[in-house]
Amino acid sequence: MSQWELTSGNSLSRRQLLQRSGMGLGSLAVAECLGVRGVQAEIASQSPLAARAPHFAPKAKHIIHLFMNGGPSHVDTFDPKPSLDKYHGTELPMKNLRTERKTGAAFRSPYKFRQFGESGI
Repeated sequence: MSQWELTSGNSLSRRQLLQRSGMGLGSLAVAECLGVRGVQAEIASQSPLAARAPHFAPKAKHIIHLFMNGGPSHVDTFDPKPSLDKYHGTELPMKNLRTERKTGAAFRSPYKFRQFGESGI
């Protein structure tokens, strides 16, 4: 039995997997490096919609990007919700919430809304 044949049934050992796929991963890395500097760079220079250098040097050195899938929007968190006070603890009508998960009962805000400024709310 050669070193390339499968051992028990259809499974590979970790060593055999790395031996078989190691060169493939290396060739993918080389292709990516050559593609960015070679063919892709040539196509980008010909395209009128390609990214260009900015007019001014950017001032920010770092950014923080927060992506919270399923979290409330900034509008929903700060606006008063009088309907939630009215329906607190009751079951939500699921026929109107076709894209939402079934979360159970409505829950009012634990904080009392106080109006500040002249926002019109």
